[in-house]
Amino acid sequence: MTRFAPLVALFAAAAPAQDVKRDLPYADPAHERQVLDVYAPKDAKNLPVVVWVHGGGWQTGDKAGVQLKPQAFAEKGFVFVAMNYRLLPSVDMGTIVRDVAKAVGWVRTHAAEHGGDPDRLFVMGHSAGAQLAALLCTDDRYLKAEGVPLSAIKGCVPVDVSAYDIPKLLTNPGSVPSATYVGVFGADEGVQRDLSPVTHAAAGKGVPPFLLLHVAGRVDTESQSKAFAEKLKAAGVAATVVAGEGKTHGSINADLGLPDDPPTMEVYSFLDRVLKK
Repeated sequence: MTRFAPLVALFAAAAPAQDVKRDLPYADPAHERQVLDVYAPKDAKNLPVVVWVHGGGWQTGDKAGVQLKPQAFAEKGFVFVAMNYRLLPSVDMGTIVRDVAKAVGWVRTHAAEHGGDPDRLFVMGHSAGAQLAALLCTDDRYLKAEGVPLSAIKGCVPVDVSAYDIPKLLTNPGSVPSATYVGVFGADEGVQRDLSPVTHAAAGKGVPPFLLLHVAGRVDTESQSKAFAEKLKAAGVAATVVAGEGKTHGSINADLGLPDDPPTMEVYSFLDRVLKK
C-alpha cells in the first residue's frame, strides 16, 4: 500500500461521481499508446478541461499515474483528460510532440460529448510532460496542424522540468548529465532550439498564460523556469513561477490534488484567475 492509498480512498468517497472512459483512441488508425482517458463529473456540461501529459524522460510513463488529480479537478468543476503518447527510442521527439497535439485535437473535437468546453482547455504536465505541454502552448504549428487555435488553450501549467531552453541546459546541465539530454534531443543545436519552448515565446501568437511550478532548491529547474518566464513576460504573456518548498521531483507531481498542498493551491488560484477574465 502506498502512502497515498488512504487519502485516495477518502478522496474518492468525498469526490463527485465521475463518468470514466478509458483507452479512447485519438488517432485513426491508432498505435496502442495513442489513447487517452477521460474523467468527467456526472452530468457535466460545458466545463473547462484539464489535459494532462505524463512524464518519464520521454522514454517511459503512463497516463494511469495521475494519483488524485482526476478527483481533485472534478471537485473544482473540470473534466480531466490523461493521455499516452509514443516514446523514445521507438519514435523521435517530433513524433512525440505531434502525438500530444493530436490528443489535444481529439479533446477539442470531442470535449462536448464528455461535458467539456472545447474552447476552455488547460494543458498541464510533469517533467518530460511539462516540456511537451510548454512546447505545445508556445509553438503553435503543432496545434494548428490539428485544427486547434491557441485561443482555445486558456492556460499552461508545466511542473518541474529544466528543458525549456535545451542548448543552454546542455551548456550547464545541472542535476542531469548533458549526455542524457543529447540522447533525447540530439546533438544538432538547431533541432534543440526548435524543441525548446523558450524559442517560441513571442508576442502576437496568442500564447496562453503560464504557471511554472518547480522544486525549491533544484537549481537547473529554477533557473530555467525563471528565464522562460522572463521571455514570456517580454512577449506580453502572463507568467508566474512558484517554488514547491519541501518537494522532490516526484512528490511535487504526486501531491497535486492533496488538500492544503501549496502548489495545488497555486494551480487552483491560477485557474480561477484565468477563468474569471
